[in-house]
Amino acid sequence: MVKMESSEEQDRKIVLEFCHLLEKSKQLFNGLRDLPQYGHRQWQAYFGRTFDVYTKLWKFQQQHRLILDSKYGLKRWQIGEIASKIGQLYYHYYLRTSETNYLNEAYQFYAAIRGRAYYSRAIKEDRPDLMVKKLRYYARFIVVCLLLKKMKLVRELVVELDKQIAEYTTTYEPEDQLEWSLVLEEIKGFIKAEAAVAVLHADTNPIVLSHRLSPLTTPPCERSPHMTLTLQEILIVGSTCEQAKFSELTMDMFRMLQTLEREPQESAAAHHPHVSHVVHDASPAGGRSYGCVPGSKGYIENGDRRHYRDNPHKYLLYKPSISQLLVFLASGLKELPPGGALLLYMSADGCFSTTKHPEDYGYELGGLATSIKRDGTDAGLSSRGKSTVFKEPHCLYPGDLYPFTRRPMFIIIDSDNSFVFQHIPRYFGQPLVTLMSPQDIPIAFQEIRTDMQHHGSLFTLFLHSPLTAICYVCHVGDVPIHHWERCQGYVDRFVTEASRLVTRCRIDEIEQGIGYIDSSYVQFFGDDFLRTLILRFVFCDVVLRLHRGFRGRHQRPRCEPPLPAAELLEHPSLSHIILQLASALDVRGHFSEGSEGE
Repeated sequence: MVKMESSEEQDRKIVLEFCHLLEKSKQLFNGLRDLPQYGHRQWQAYFGRTFDVYTKLWKFQQQHRLILDSKYGLKRWQIGEIASKIGQLYYHYYLRTSETNYLNEAYQFYAAIRGRAYYSRAIKEDRPDLMVKKLRYYARFIVVCLLLKKMKLVRELVVELDKQIAEYTTTYEPEDQLEWSLVLEEIKGFIKAEAAVAVLHADTNPIVLSHRLSPLTTPPCERSPHMTLTLQEILIVGSTCEQAKFSELTMDMFRMLQTLEREPQESAAAHHPHVSHVVHDASPAGGRSYGCVPGSKGYIENGDRRHYRDNPHKYLLYKPSISQLLVFLASGLKELPPGGALLLYMSADGCFSTTKHPEDYGYELGGLATSIKRDGTDAGLSSRGKSTVFKEPHCLYPGDLYPFTRRPMFIIIDSDNSFVFQHIPRYFGQPLVTLMSPQDIPIAFQEIRTDMQHHGSLFTLFLHSPLTAICYVCHVGDVPIHHWERCQGYVDRFVTEASRLVTRCRIDEIEQGIGYIDSSYVQFFGDDFLRTLILRFVFCDVVLRLHRGFRGRHQRPRCEPPLPAAELLEHPSLSHIILQLASALDVRGHFSEGSEGE
């Protein structure tokens, strides 16, 4: 009798401990939304405690599953909910650190939920809130799979989500029925827009290619002592209307964030020696080790992330207010270590000025629209009549960036009003480069590509995947893989030659005193990501200069400081490679000789 009481008491303690861990985990998870979105050190300790508790909770339910099943009534969807929260933690940790390995960890937990069918009986619980959790799980899993380019799985998940939404709306007739239908349409539109050019196997099935940076795709560089800067902080801002988006990621943001990341490794643990915990999952995936959980002891001392970080830290901002944008810029600048550079990428619609004779290039030429939300300040401005000279408050003007040029800054503007950013002065003598998209797209091209605005910007596509972009402007819809690889060889040759010419320009300047290329480019050129962007910009400029359809100067990109024309942008060797590539793609008729393209 004593033994039985002892066993029951032990079971009761296990249930109480589980309830305590479950409640604590929920409190910590709910507190994550109150953490500041910017800065590095403010949130690390809290994230660590949250990971610690979820690690304990996950292992505890594994070790005591039979008791929790019989005494607590633990259901499979509750296990799935814990796994889903851990997946969310990993995803948000990826967003805050930019380390792509944590995407793999999030994927593993989400995949385990699907593989073990934890939510399979959710509809039978007669709880609409539980079905909503299941639908949200699907949406989050799809985002992670998109970022990892698991497109076959994405399409399977979309079919399943479609079925689950139909089941949810038929059973409960909920008020959010339309919202979930819009989510489904949004993701379908995003998948369609993402596949700008199809690369095909011999059996005509599409191949999914990654465009993250890898040792094989990193442009070569002849190093010099002047190449002193590394990219440390990034702001990726998407404010373009009518562009395909999903989960606050526009197509341009989606492409650019991958361009600024390295290929994820299979295991984050090998690269992160300070990470303390390993989740051994005996239930979701048969004892597989699920990589690493960054617990409270898993951070680098003193917030110094540079020792093992693969990627620059980045913020993703979808249609931010101007105040949000400036706060994040200031935070990025504050976090810059010595020798670090900040990159601002903005994809946005233009705010145009009506000033006929501008004197202040900082504020009288217009800028870029940020958030389309309106507040009380607008009514006060508009009521004063048409003669007012107040500026649009929901706009980023070139002058807004002047204070941030106190540190090395690399700016990319993709907009129909991009050229107004070419006049930013270097008041503080720091390295500054601005790459600007073409402002116009040829009418004939728009007539053929009627959905072009929805599918993302051409300029960003060039920076993301140069070969995809040249196929796109030449209306090549699909390319067999063997042919793609051959054409990629021409792109690689172009990049190698352009890199050599940039270095040559600098050597000539030192030896002959001829100012061929601004020192800002040289200082940025030692960083793999910034060098890639500069050389892909050169590729874009040469392609559009030679393309018969892009005649006007506003239909080609610009940069400030200007890159040398004769020694680089119009160099015969680069034009020759582009024409060879055009011949290989069987689109030579789209291109003129270099002398004709002027």
